[in-house]
Parts: sequence; C-alpha cells; structure tokens
Amino acid sequence: MNEQPNNPLHGITLEKLLIKLVAHYGWDELGREIDIRCFNWEPSIKSSLKFLRKTPWARTKVEELYLATDFDAPG
Repeated sequence: MNEQPNNPLHGITLEKLLIKLVAHYGWDELGREIDIRCFNWEPSIKSSLKFLRKTPWARTKVEELYLATDFDAPG
C-alpha cells in the first residue's frame, strides 16, 4: 500500500467523510453548501455515496467542504 503523508484525506473513506459532514451540518445545510439533488431531495447516505462515486466534480466539492470545515465549531 502506498503511503500518502501529504494527502489530508488519506485513510478517510467517502462514507466516513459524508457521515461526518451530515452530522455536522445536517442535510438541509449540506444541500445549501453544495447544491446537488442527492442532498436536497430525499437525501440518504446510500444514494449520496452512489452519486458521489460516479460524479468526480461533486465528490471534489464534498472533499473540499470537508477539508474547510472546522468540526470543533458548532454546525
């Protein structure tokens, strides 16, 4: 396995990342931050993961929001 010491997302699965964002923001705020259908219409982890795995631009936006989020601050 290649080590990626400079990759801040190394070792974090997309599912864990998404669960943490939903716990912090909630679906409503997450849908306002990133306006994609899977966050705004009948959102679920499963449907969001399916979309994000197929849609690189959306996944990039989610990863960027995750990196920019201060999880110690209230959501």
